[in-house]
Amino acid sequence: MVDPILSSRLAYRLLYVGLATLILFLQLVPLQTVPRGWAAPDFLVGLTFAWVLRRPDYVPALLIAGVALTADLLLQRPPGLHAALVLIGAEFLRSRMVLNRDLPFLVEWALVAAVVLGLALAERLVLAGLFVPTPRLGLTFIQALTTIAAYPLAVLASTHLLGIRKLARGDVDSKGRLV
Repeated sequence: MVDPILSSRLAYRLLYVGLATLILFLQLVPLQTVPRGWAAPDFLVGLTFAWVLRRPDYVPALLIAGVALTADLLLQRPPGLHAALVLIGAEFLRSRMVLNRDLPFLVEWALVAAVVLGLALAERLVLAGLFVPTPRLGLTFIQALTTIAAYPLAVLASTHLLGIRKLARGDVDSKGRLV
């Protein structure tokens, strides 16, 4: 007999991988042939952070690392750098999930904004320290700002379309313990 909690968790993990695949596909499809002067948001980071803060058991660390490393390889970024930084940011947010459970959305958004800006700055510093050619500084921070601006859309879609809500007091976590 299949445990309903386990099958639900597995279904949401597969849904996360499917959404990540869709996001990567849309990023790889050549919709424009002329380069833009701005960078589109990183919807994968927004989706990952929204899910980590709502249901951390749906996105374990290995799944995040695998999806982010695949994104690095497909988007021709330095392999593993962005994946490691996203994983560090996600685990930082996961460690504060209990503290953020009862806080309003604006505080959560500000925390995610600080993490996204920290990731952009850390990636920039690592690339500069290794003398790797980097995109313009303005372009990096425009992508960070558009990712921050798109975060509420990821939360809205996750909450209302996919039914992923924050764990409340008295809910059962992934190990069957009361939260």
